[in-house]
Amino acid sequence: MFHTLAYYATVLHRAFTSYTTRRLQTLGLHFGSLFLVIYVGKHPGCTQAQLTQDLKLDWGYSQRSITRLVEEGFLTRTKSGRSYRLNLSETGEEAFQVSHQVFFDWDREVLGALSDEEQAQLLSLLSKAIQKEAKDSLCTTC
Repeated sequence: MFHTLAYYATVLHRAFTSYTTRRLQTLGLHFGSLFLVIYVGKHPGCTQAQLTQDLKLDWGYSQRSITRLVEEGFLTRTKSGRSYRLNLSETGEEAFQVSHQVFFDWDREVLGALSDEEQAQLLSLLSKAIQKEAKDSLCTTC
């Protein structure tokens, strides 16, 4: 067995992806759309360019994903000058609530065997370990 941060990060990522996929399937939402829905929910009226830049996405991927979310009824896209403003639809609001809550529910499930003190210590150490990466990551959307 490997005892590296990379190994544990991979195991946790797979577990989180699987857990989240199961929770989002009931809404018809895909794991790949999770952060887009959360971003628009936290930044109503944002432009696609803002979303793409802040989430560090490829423009083509962003365009396809947003188009799909609009077609599936999660987002609305309204023309405003030369750009479009993105907002959550009613279905998108529900998806946002579930998407946002899934982080807390998964933490509670995975970290349940640890005491409150151990959880705080673990999260503090992980935060310190990724301090440089966190500035440029998706963490600001959660």
